[in-house]
Amino acid sequence: MDLGLSGRGILVTGGSSGVGLATVRMLLAEGAKVATCGRRPDALAGALAGLAERYGDDHLFHAPCDVRDATAVDAFVNRAAERLGGLDGLVNNAGASRMKRLHETTAEDWRDELDLKFSGVLNPTLAALPHLRTSDAASVVNINAVLAKQPEPHLITTSAARAGILNLSASLAQELAADGVRVNSVCLGLIDTGQWTRRYQADDAGIDYPTWQAEFAARRGIALGRFGTADEVAYAVTTLLSPRAAYVTGASVDVAGGVHRGTH
Repeated sequence: MDLGLSGRGILVTGGSSGVGLATVRMLLAEGAKVATCGRRPDALAGALAGLAERYGDDHLFHAPCDVRDATAVDAFVNRAAERLGGLDGLVNNAGASRMKRLHETTAEDWRDELDLKFSGVLNPTLAALPHLRTSDAASVVNINAVLAKQPEPHLITTSAARAGILNLSASLAQELAADGVRVNSVCLGLIDTGQWTRRYQADDAGIDYPTWQAEFAARRGIALGRFGTADEVAYAVTTLLSPRAAYVTGASVDVAGGVHRGTH
């Protein structure tokens, strides 16, 4: 199916690895023109080297940017819009998890977590809005986590921040609908990225990786019995960006294998 993304300008934050990089790849394969950023210039350039060679400067623009720096984000978004000939979509993907329980957290932990999560959505969205408003198929996708709805005690700051971003996304969907800008969320479960292979190696469990992954998934209540892949997330993101999803806004799509831990 043609998703109608050919020639569309899409900006993806956090494009140097994982879900962000998979989304960049998929959008380029659909014919979109893509801009992406990351905090580490070398890692970003290295991750995108093959794509830059294949698709060229006309279809891929990248630059280092910290999403917490509103001034830097404004400059990056405006450069991206100029290079791509406008913006039709935005994927707010930058973020990380903080593994701490309540007694381990400090006031600084809470400030840092909330700043990263909310700046990572608000700064790019506010910067991109003037460009998105001129598109006939504007879409924002916020990458979130099932933690927003199924919190975990050892991720208390991240769970709380994720819940706030889910609420913010719903509010943005309502407020920006009149401007023709759709806003949706994709909530991730356990996605098989480098962190999990490193954890498997550190566990030294004496079993192969698929078996270890299946046992871990069972303990975590994942109905499908495995981790997801970055490409599976990217497909959901790309679909929501598509003009074919023009009647979808304010939605939250779980890409989490049916995980359920007995919470709401």
